[in-house]
Parts: sequence; structure tokens; C-alpha cells
Amino acid sequence: MSRRLVAALACRNQGARLYGKPVQNLDVESGTRIIDNIIANLQATTCIDEVVLGISEGVENDVFRRIAHEKGLRYVVGDETDVLGRLVACGRLAGATDIFRVTSESPFLYFEPVQAAWRRYLDEQADALFLDDVIDGCGFEIIAQGALETSHRNGERKHRSELCTLYLREHHSEFNIIRLEAPLELSRRDLRLTVDNPEDLALCRTIYAAFKQQAPRIRVHDILTFLDANPSLIALTAPFAEQGYKTMYVWGEQ
Repeated sequence: MSRRLVAALACRNQGARLYGKPVQNLDVESGTRIIDNIIANLQATTCIDEVVLGISEGVENDVFRRIAHEKGLRYVVGDETDVLGRLVACGRLAGATDIFRVTSESPFLYFEPVQAAWRRYLDEQADALFLDDVIDGCGFEIIAQGALETSHRNGERKHRSELCTLYLREHHSEFNIIRLEAPLELSRRDLRLTVDNPEDLALCRTIYAAFKQQAPRIRVHDILTFLDANPSLIALTAPFAEQGYKTMYVWGEQ
């Protein structure tokens, strides 16, 4: 069977600490938004066949419909809290056999291993592949459409939240799951490259300004070198790093 890998981006504007995270400008002068850089990066990844937006209901999220139209993307609209349901719907719309998942507020994907990860995922006939222990915001997941459907059907409310792969992680003995390891130097729990607070946005804008000539595929290793040379930037988001990592990689006892 021919495989079809679809990147599904769950999009919404609500946020307790920072409103409209995906549509915040990475570069104010050019109007380049976080979601623009993410989509362009995904579209430059040859193993990804299509990018689909899974948009939350509500007029405040109409901007994502406009973005989809601007970029020629297909989209679904669904329940705000049932994020997993929106990803499932994205896959159904696009005829996906597998879903590539990143979050819509993390502009700097660790893109280099994606092609090899997809090949390994296929070779090992996996149900899911997780690149976890990497700088917050840089990782990715590949999940079989069928595994997502099972998670949504058998899971509880908590599994249908933004913790879209929690069911798989808690029932990992029932699935063939690959836990991909990032290079040791990218396992840095003092750093975060996802936007949840104004300080995160300030940091990501500074990084983008320094490396915009690489955009949309800004190398995480280059970002790491830059940050280590500018410890004041690391200090900017340090208060939020520890809490973020506590909830990132939950695995059950099975």
C-alpha cells in the first residue's frame, strides 16, 4: 500500500499567557509569522505529502481559515478541546496513512532527521515514532492514522486534549513505538524554543533575526551555538523551562 504522510497542524488563538501564538510575528518588518515559518519548513520536507490545518471552532480562529486560503491548504474545523479529534479529521480529509505532528507555536523544527526517521518508521512497520528528548519545541511525532483513530475511540477526555499521543504513551505495550534519540548536545532542559509566554516570543524573534537567511529551515545546532554565546537570552526563558519539561514526555507503566 502506498503511504501518505500528512502534516496536521492544530491551530487556535486562545492562550492563557499569550494570545494568538501561531500568528505572532517572528519578523515584524516582513510580517513573517510563527505559523508561516512552520508551514514553509514542512512543505520543504520531501517526505511530507501535504500540510492540513486543524482549526478550532470560534470566530477568533477565522484567521487560520484565511491563512489556509492564502497558502492553498486544506483545513478542518473542530472542537477546541478535542485536539486529537481535529488531527484525526485532518488525516481523514487528506487520505493520510500517517500523520506528522508538530505544534503550531514552535517555529524551529529539528528537521534534519525527519527523512531518515520516516524511512525507519516504514522499515520497522511502526505505529508511532517520537523524537522526544530534545530542546522543547524542536521535536516531532509520526503516528499511524489508525493508531490515532484507536486513541480517539478508546481514550478518555484527557487523551483527546492537546496531549494527543498520551494514550499511545500510556498503552505503549500495545503498539509498535520507536523512541528516536536526538544528539546528546540537543538534550538541553535549560532551553526552550516554543512560544507560550511573551519572553519566549522575544527570544524566538531574536533568533530569527540572527538566522533569517536560513529561514524557514534554521538549523537547531546553529541556534544552540548562538544561545550558548548569549547566556542572557537563555536566562530570559529559564523560569519556564523546568515546568514545561515536566509534562512533555509522559509514559505509562505497561
